[in-house]
Amino acid sequence: MSTRLGLALAQQSRECRDTLFLLGGIAATLIPHAGHLPLWASAITALVLLWRGLLAWRGQALPGRWPLLAVLAVSVALTWLSHRSLIGREPGVTMLVMLMALKTLELRARRDAFVVFFLGFFLVLTHFLYSQSLLSALWTLLSVWALLSALVLAQMPVGQPSLRLAAGLAARSTLFGLPVMVLLFLLFPRIAPLWGIPADSVGRTGLSNTMAMGAMAEIANDDSIAMRLRFQGPPPPPQTRYFRGPVLAQFDGRVWRPATPSTSGWPGRSEALQVRGPALSYELTLEPLRLKTLPLLEMSPQQAGAELLLDEMTLRREPELQWSAPRPITERLRLNAQAFLDYRHGPTQAQLSLQNYLELPPGFNPRSLAWAAALRREPRFQALEPAALGPALVQAVLQHIRSADFVYTLAPGRYGEISPHLIDEFWLDRRLGFCEHFSGAFVVVMRALGIPARVVTGFQGMDAEPQDGFWIVRNSNAHAWAEVWLQGQGWQRVDPTAAVAPERIQQGLALQPQAGAIAGALGQLSPTLWLSLRGGWEALNNRWQQAVLNYSRQNQFDLLKSLGVAAPDWLALGRLSALLIAAIALGAGLWTLWRSGALWTRDPWLRQREQVMRRLRRLGLQAQAHQGPREWARQLQSRFGAVRTDTAVHLLLQLESQRYGPQASTRPPPWRARLRWRREFDQALQSIARPKPASRP
Repeated sequence: MSTRLGLALAQQSRECRDTLFLLGGIAATLIPHAGHLPLWASAITALVLLWRGLLAWRGQALPGRWPLLAVLAVSVALTWLSHRSLIGREPGVTMLVMLMALKTLELRARRDAFVVFFLGFFLVLTHFLYSQSLLSALWTLLSVWALLSALVLAQMPVGQPSLRLAAGLAARSTLFGLPVMVLLFLLFPRIAPLWGIPADSVGRTGLSNTMAMGAMAEIANDDSIAMRLRFQGPPPPPQTRYFRGPVLAQFDGRVWRPATPSTSGWPGRSEALQVRGPALSYELTLEPLRLKTLPLLEMSPQQAGAELLLDEMTLRREPELQWSAPRPITERLRLNAQAFLDYRHGPTQAQLSLQNYLELPPGFNPRSLAWAAALRREPRFQALEPAALGPALVQAVLQHIRSADFVYTLAPGRYGEISPHLIDEFWLDRRLGFCEHFSGAFVVVMRALGIPARVVTGFQGMDAEPQDGFWIVRNSNAHAWAEVWLQGQGWQRVDPTAAVAPERIQQGLALQPQAGAIAGALGQLSPTLWLSLRGGWEALNNRWQQAVLNYSRQNQFDLLKSLGVAAPDWLALGRLSALLIAAIALGAGLWTLWRSGALWTRDPWLRQREQVMRRLRRLGLQAQAHQGPREWARQLQSRFGAVRTDTAVHLLLQLESQRYGPQASTRPPPWRARLRWRREFDQALQSIARPKPASRP
């Protein structure tokens, strides 16, 4: 089958073959966008490219303007309906992909081809708006190589030039540009962006500022990396690996939300924090969470230097002791911090600010409130002092969770379809839930018992073993727990999930989602094969992120110091960049002159003859060093005809007469005359090599 297809392709015209190769390069450029585009956009793009390839294969005429305008209008309308905007990353990329596909149906002239090439290179850059992983970088190189090969092929002379030759020239051009690329990467100043990309309206699975029943279970199905940590010493014990994220205090019966400054009882200033024991220093690389809250290890009392790639930002500790940035984290963030595992925070005596953590929505969950009231009336709690009553009630509720057949599961089913009382349905009826079910119900019951309580979300646990020195926290480690206020103790962390699934906290073992087809097949082949492959790839990707993506302004200054610059600054960086770029340009120029023979060939006429011979070879002629300009003129006429080659033949004969004609002189013509002759000869060869534009039906 492949042999017959290759023979059929070899019999096609040059225009058909080049068009199909270009369409292949465009497809390689657009494939990474398939997972981000709406389904209709991917379908229309694929159909348009297939249609264009079919037209080229059959040698049929391209469609007129009105069908293209109709498809464009439909694409714009669908983009607006999908994103409710034409501005922003998602709608912008969607429109660029559609324009790229439609432009292939207008490949009638040289200008149209260049528009396609430049649009393709720009779309390659948009890959990094979604992913900057090592795999994305490798695929980007492949896309650039394919587009460069198609560009080289379009510039080669008429006939049937080799695809392998075009790909080789493109690869060499890319390799020649690598030194400049590396130099600019190392020394080009890391400056803050002058503009930003508007936020998208597309929903994403991840940690959020709100929590509803079922939200954490959805995040737990995402096994991607949320952050990486490297500790300066042994890691913390598993039961202390809590990363504090958004704190949720308001409950409307269905959704938990953060308290706001306008809320009654809002703690206007940060809660008191007392830390004891040694500090645990660590480096954290945080993936884009699209949240302002940074999930730092509990409890991080002070801000260390926080360095964002290509920018800097100042972190702020909120009144409820979570850390936040001035804007949502949309880029990879690396920072150094310290945590104290032994701490106490919050007031030790009752205050007005605690009233906010006792509020419950009226009319919701009456059975759970009645259950809490019955527990509070039990005789064993009547004689207890206030300082002992709170801990006793907390332990009683935890004991109820242990003994009442609660089940910790990723698939508890949907709550609230029959009754609006979600907590009643979970706490007293079904008793199937994930961490948000247990923490949310626990806080409601605590408030019904008169104990201030709130929900804390974030991450708990890490991978069992580090990879390349880094401990990995995944989105599947997303967790929700409770904090209760106890008189004389302040706020205390209570994780009701530990009562029903102690291994989740003590060992940091999150429930694993069902494996995909590839992971499942490898897991059946070998229980550890998939984990080993995934770990190796993530370690390699981590090195890429630490060495390339995390290369920052400070790394540039450190590089200058290693080169002997005592006080590195932007001026020193600019001077070194200019010097190295000039050195590379000078080296490239000398190498080009050496290859051309200009360094040892002093006769201007001989140098000109060498240049003519190379140009004729690019045109497909068998121009040899022992032949003269008259023989080359004969080959041109034989290959392309007398009419198309009249000007070039005249110039070749003129070149011969300069050396061998009756009026030949030992002195070469002036350099202006030689330059004018070279320009005229280049224009003549371009007119010969330029294919005739396709006639419009």
